[in-house]
Amino acid sequence: MRDVYTYASPEDPDRPDDGLFGPGSVTWRLMDGRIMWVAAVRALLLQALHPRVIRGTLQNATGITEPVEAWARLRRTRKFVETCTFGTLAEAERAGRRVRKIHESLTATDPDGTPYRVDEPELLLWVHCGEVASIVDVASRSGMAVGAADLDAFVGEQRRRAGLIGLDPGSAPASMAELDAYFDQIRPELHACDEAREALRLLFHPPVPEGNRALKVAMPPFNALAFATLPRWARRMYGRPGGPLTDIAASAGLRAARLAFGRQRLFLAAMRAVHRAEWAGETKPPWPDRAVP
Repeated sequence: MRDVYTYASPEDPDRPDDGLFGPGSVTWRLMDGRIMWVAAVRALLLQALHPRVIRGTLQNATGITEPVEAWARLRRTRKFVETCTFGTLAEAERAGRRVRKIHESLTATDPDGTPYRVDEPELLLWVHCGEVASIVDVASRSGMAVGAADLDAFVGEQRRRAGLIGLDPGSAPASMAELDAYFDQIRPELHACDEAREALRLLFHPPVPEGNRALKVAMPPFNALAFATLPRWARRMYGRPGGPLTDIAASAGLRAARLAFGRQRLFLAAMRAVHRAEWAGETKPPWPDRAVP
C-alpha cells in the first residue's frame, strides 16, 4: 500500500523549496534527533490527560487495540509529522488538507451524551501544545545542544505547523513563557479519565504484530522512560507521581538513550523492527523506509 504522506528528501537538489522551516531552522535540528521517538510517546501520554481529546481519539479509532491496525495508524501519524516538518510547502499543505478533511467529519460524545467535534480549536491547541512541550523537554533534558533562545525559536516556528491542522497560528504559543502560561491555564481541565488510563495500559502492554518479539520486549521499558519524563503533575494525575529522584533518573535515562540511539547499527536494527510492525499484513516498500530518526 502506498503511503498517503510522502515528501521529497531534504537533500534532493530538485526540491522547489525548503518547506515550512528549512535547514537553518531549530525545528529541523531538533526533529532530526533520534531521541525524538521518546518525545512522541511522551506527547501521546500528555495529550491523553484531556478527557475530550482521548475520548475523541478512542471513539474514532476502530481497531486501535488490534496489532496490525494500531501500527498502521502509527505509520500514518509518523509520516504526517515528517511530511509537515521536512516536506516542501506543497507537500506539507497537502498533508494538512487531508487531516483537516478527515477531522471535519469526526465527532465524539461525553459521558453525559453531549456531542462535540474533534477539531474544536481548544482541542487542537491542546494536542499542538502537548507535542511542542514534549519535544522541547526531551531535547533539553537529553543533552542536545539547545539553549533558551533555541527553545523559544522552536516554539515560535511550530505556529506554522499549527495552521496545517486547522488552528489559527496566532492562537498558539510563540515562546516558552507563553507555552508555560498555557499549561498553567489548562491544568484545571485535565485529569486521567478511564480512557486515559486505558491508553496508558496499552503503552505498557503494546499490541505488537506476530513475529516481532524483540519489539514486544523492548517497547515497555522504552515507554516507561517516556512516562517518567512527564511533569510531576501529569504523573500524579495517572497515580504515579514519583519525586525528584524520578526526574533525575528520567533525565539520565534520556541522555543514555540518546547515546544509544547514536550507535548506527543499534538504531538501524530498531528501525527495522518498527518498520516490520508498521507494515505488517501489507506489501512492504523496500527498506529503508524514509523515517525521521
